[in-house]
Amino acid sequence: MTAASFTFPSTDGTEIFAMKWSPEGLQKPKAAVQLAHGYAEHIGRYDAFAGKLAEAGIVVYGNDHRGHGKTNRNLGEAICFADEAGFDKVVADMWALTEIIQTENPGIPVFLFGHSMGSMLTRRYIQLYGEDLAGAILSGSGVFSNGLLKLGTIVAASEIKRNGRAYPSLLLDKLVFQNFNRGFKPARTDLDWISRDPVEVDKFLADPLRGKIGSAGYFHDFFSGLLVMNNVENIQSTPKDLPLHFISGTADPVGGKDGKGIVQICKAYQQAGLLNVSCKLYEGARHELLNETNKDEVAQDIIEWIFARLESL
Repeated sequence: MTAASFTFPSTDGTEIFAMKWSPEGLQKPKAAVQLAHGYAEHIGRYDAFAGKLAEAGIVVYGNDHRGHGKTNRNLGEAICFADEAGFDKVVADMWALTEIIQTENPGIPVFLFGHSMGSMLTRRYIQLYGEDLAGAILSGSGVFSNGLLKLGTIVAASEIKRNGRAYPSLLLDKLVFQNFNRGFKPARTDLDWISRDPVEVDKFLADPLRGKIGSAGYFHDFFSGLLVMNNVENIQSTPKDLPLHFISGTADPVGGKDGKGIVQICKAYQQAGLLNVSCKLYEGARHELLNETNKDEVAQDIIEWIFARLESL
C-alpha cells in the first residue's frame, strides 16, 4: 500500500485536505471506497482501515471535512463548517472528491463509507448523488427526532444571535454529548463511549488534530442538515436499487439501546422502497467500530460485503 496526501478546491474554492491509499501491484483496483469521517476527528485516523482495504485490492480516498483536521484553517478554535449552509457545503465537498475518484479510476465501482457525523452526511449525499455509487456503508449512525432537531436549531440560532457563529457552544455540546458516557460507569475518561479499547480512547484524546468543541454555527448547520436528511420525500429520492449496509455496536449510545435505533433506520429505508438494505449489530461494541476490540472482524465483514456487491454488478 502507498499513501499520499493532496488538496482539492471545492465548489466554492475552499481548499480541502484529502488522502489516497493505493493497492500495490495492481494496474486496476477492484473498487474504490470513499471515507467520510465523524465529528471532531480527521481522515488520518482511518489509516489502518484504509490499509486493510488496499491489501484487498481497493483504492481508498477520504478528506478532512471543513472545520476538521488539516482542512481546518483555524486549528484549535471551535469546529465550524462554513459561514453559512455548512452541511450542504460539506456534502458538496464529498461529491467533488467523488468526481476526482471517478476521473482517476474510470469504470471502477465507487462505494461510500460514512462514520457517525459522516454517516449523516452520507445519508444526505445518497439522496443527491446516490446514482453514482455502487453502495454505501453507514457506521455509528443514529435516529434524531425532528422535534429535538428543531429545538436544537432554535437554541443554536439564539447563541449565534448573541455571540456569533464561531462561538464555542458549551451548552449545545453538553446537550448533544452529555448522556453518551452514562452507560459506562465508572468512566475512566469522557470518551469511554467510543470504544472498549482504552489504548484507542487515549490515542484520540492525545491526538493534536482532534477537534475540541463545536461552534454555535456548526450545531445550527448540523441540526438543519439532519432535518433535510430526515425529510420523507428526500429519503424517497434515494435510488431504490442502491445497496445500503448499516453497522453498529449494541453498546453504541448513538444507535440507541441494543442498536434499536439502527434497526429503525433500516426499516425507514425499506419502507421508502429501497430494495437492498442490510444491518449488522456487533454485540458489546461501542461507537467506533473501526477502533474497537473486534476491529479486524468488522473490517473483514466490510470487505466481504463490498465484494458481494461487486459480484452482483
